[in-house]
Amino acid sequence: MSREPKPLYAHGFFTMHETGLVDQIVVFDYLDESRYYWNLKRDKDKFEREIRMLADNMQYYLDQEKVLINGVEAPPRVVDVEIGFRGKPELPYILFLIEFKGELKKGMNLYENIYEEEIAEYEYIVLWNLPENAKFVKAELGVPYRVEPNGRSIFFRVKPGVKVGGREAIYFRIE
Repeated sequence: MSREPKPLYAHGFFTMHETGLVDQIVVFDYLDESRYYWNLKRDKDKFEREIRMLADNMQYYLDQEKVLINGVEAPPRVVDVEIGFRGKPELPYILFLIEFKGELKKGMNLYENIYEEEIAEYEYIVLWNLPENAKFVKAELGVPYRVEPNGRSIFFRVKPGVKVGGREAIYFRIE
């Protein structure tokens, strides 16, 4: 039986508001045969320490990235962490609520994320939603993407073994 929880899948949801605030929700699904997270629930102090450690670890990785909106840094910050289960003690998930904010302008805007290149270890999907008055123009993600019919949402999937990172860019126009 495996001791370490094994990452299985991840989801990333980005919602950009007209104010320039971006709410980012990232959910990691795990296989946890040893029930590490399930057993942590029995001890409130240990569980809270684990939540703080997860938040600190995620913040460390976010601090290694450079997020820019229209060329100005918009540092992401962990706001909350939740540990839950997908129906069984062996299937925990960890949800991170992250925020960052930039200044938007009428016309062309650019979101960039610059981070170290790596090979994806597990599949993940990302969905971006822009404000009502915005439309995607193009993206440079290193993987295929799909702009939804509303023109405000973009979706992409990364399979295990795919090289990611370096620079991601999403260009969008605000009317």
